[in-house]
Amino acid sequence: MKLSETERSGVAALARWSIAHRWTVIVAWLVLALAGAAAAQSDSRLSFAFDLPGQPAYETNERILDSFGSGGSNAPLIVVARLPEGGLSSPQAQSELHILDERVRRAVPGARTASAVSDPAGAASFVSKDGRTTFAMVYPVPDFTSADPYSKALPAIEDALSAIRVGGEPVRITGASVLAAGGSSSSTSVLVETILAGVAALVVLAIVFGSLLALLPLLIAAIAIPTTFVGIYALTYATTMSTLVQNIVALVGLGVAIDYALLVVTRWREERAAGRSNRDAILASASTAGSSVVFSGITVTVSLAALALTNVPFLRSIGLAGMLIPLISVAVSITLLPVILDAAGSRLEWPRKRPPTSVSRMWTTIAAWVVRHRIAGTAGSLALIAALIIPVFSLQLGQPQAAAQATTASAQASAGLQALTDSGIGAGVLRPTEVVLPAGRSLTAPDGITLVRPAAWNRDGIHVAAAWSSADASTDAGEKALTQLQAAANVVPGAQIGGSPAQDRDFIDALYGSNLWIIIAVIAVVTFLLLSRALHSIWLPVKALLLNAISLAAAFGVLTLIWQEGHGSGLFSSPATGAITLWVPLAVFALLFGLSMDYEVFILTRINEEYAAGHTADRAVIRGIGHTGRLVSSGALILVFAFVALGGVPQTDVKILSTGLAAGIVIDATIIRGVLAPALVSLLGHLNWWLPRRVERILRIAPIRPQNPPSSSPRK
Repeated sequence: MKLSETERSGVAALARWSIAHRWTVIVAWLVLALAGAAAAQSDSRLSFAFDLPGQPAYETNERILDSFGSGGSNAPLIVVARLPEGGLSSPQAQSELHILDERVRRAVPGARTASAVSDPAGAASFVSKDGRTTFAMVYPVPDFTSADPYSKALPAIEDALSAIRVGGEPVRITGASVLAAGGSSSSTSVLVETILAGVAALVVLAIVFGSLLALLPLLIAAIAIPTTFVGIYALTYATTMSTLVQNIVALVGLGVAIDYALLVVTRWREERAAGRSNRDAILASASTAGSSVVFSGITVTVSLAALALTNVPFLRSIGLAGMLIPLISVAVSITLLPVILDAAGSRLEWPRKRPPTSVSRMWTTIAAWVVRHRIAGTAGSLALIAALIIPVFSLQLGQPQAAAQATTASAQASAGLQALTDSGIGAGVLRPTEVVLPAGRSLTAPDGITLVRPAAWNRDGIHVAAAWSSADASTDAGEKALTQLQAAANVVPGAQIGGSPAQDRDFIDALYGSNLWIIIAVIAVVTFLLLSRALHSIWLPVKALLLNAISLAAAFGVLTLIWQEGHGSGLFSSPATGAITLWVPLAVFALLFGLSMDYEVFILTRINEEYAAGHTADRAVIRGIGHTGRLVSSGALILVFAFVALGGVPQTDVKILSTGLAAGIVIDATIIRGVLAPALVSLLGHLNWWLPRRVERILRIAPIRPQNPPSSSPRK
């Protein structure tokens, strides 16, 4: 039988129908795109929350927030002051600190505060050992309509304290949220990021096509991206959708939509160059490249189920939005794109008069070298990948450490952190643990942990205490302190642990528990079944899954090396973070798994096609890579530009995400798909397409029968 005859005819039939009803197709997509553009402006329905319903620390934090209107998972602002000679006992210090305390209360009404003057019983806890540095904890009422919960409170406090002096020196305002926000009051907007990535994509496409065709993939992306926002807007009525989906949809959508359009347009060009009429070339590209696009889109969608099936709302929203991206991009590519190609035809080749060959001489040469040196290529690639994977064994999940965030924070926030660190108070106070105690109960803090229990923090029959160590909560020492505090609280009836560090621990347990591995296993099985039917093989899907696994591991290794250990984070003007942001690895997995499989499907379907045409396995590899190498490298380069644009924000966690995605795409498009994948296909030879009859029946896979079966693959 011919390769994928059923799928081919189905996609070609849809393309034929679209051409016959061109105005219906054009108007429908334009209406959806315009509606999506309008929906994208209505971001008030998107959420900034990072909820963890059902988790102990999250529920405790919600209880604190309900009772006091502040705190919980929202770490305090810290006001740092330098005391005069005589320290806290100095009349001058007492007077100046009382003024400071009063100014803060007036600036942010309803805020929960604690300091040496507002909590005399615990005054020593707010002063450094040398008696010269003190601080106040301020829990303003958070603003949940902004990414920064203190976006209104912080400027109010800064204005109120701008003229305040303690010991003759200005006070410093710092805090976990201030450091995380970066030093710029504004970040690159989604629109600017998308435009920058789009311009870079246009340059790449212009080099590839050298004609008006360069605009066509961008046009498809310009329709697919806003249309996706229609789906997101609809989903906001059914579930919580994070504001982060705007960035993900815009930039990942740009790369995916361009990839799919690029594949179809490249095949259309090839068919026209082979002598087909414009209409026949469109239908041929739909039945071949279009079929690849459909299977690729489905596999990307399946991979993003890893996020959509989590019990973490903000990650679930990214998964749901991510699932819409490939589905809509596929739909536009196999309906609207054929209509445009049919209407414009050869005019799209202007100013080029004669389309160049679709075969890349460079990639053909590379593929031929890989086939000749398949063992050396496999060994060398695996050695390089292994070196990249090694750092992943030390990967630590957590929030970026304060010292790393300080490098991109405002001068005042950085100076405040430096004062805390130099005085010996430490960074732990930036993210204290909050302990809820029933009325009449008390808690003894373990050694090395400071605990304060201001009298004013008593409401609704509960008393809240704040506890911290000198160590940053994101370090091993900070994690150990939390464990000790949890153990101490466990022996107090009714005591509950909350605060940002405790919620982070619950986040890890909820996200990376046993259910995740079940979800990943199911995704792997479903992907295997889909690829088996698409590739008419069981060994090619197994190889694809294994290569995806090591590609992902290598990307995680690069993340660990650059950010956690700091070997290269200087390029981002940041020292080592000491940890990888909690949610980043899963987001990288879901996005990279699907995007990497895109390229695998593109390459292997073309190799299958060449093999089915009667070429030997080795020759099929060389021709397949020759036809798809430029496509894959161009698509990968566009995605890398998109992820670089995504990293153009001050937030460290987004920089970490963009680094992982960009590194993964580069590794996958070069080492994995350029060398290792073709080398392994060449090594297996005809075994790639060997199918036991029982497997044929169970999976309903029809084996590929070459038109002119080769006797054997040449081994050089």
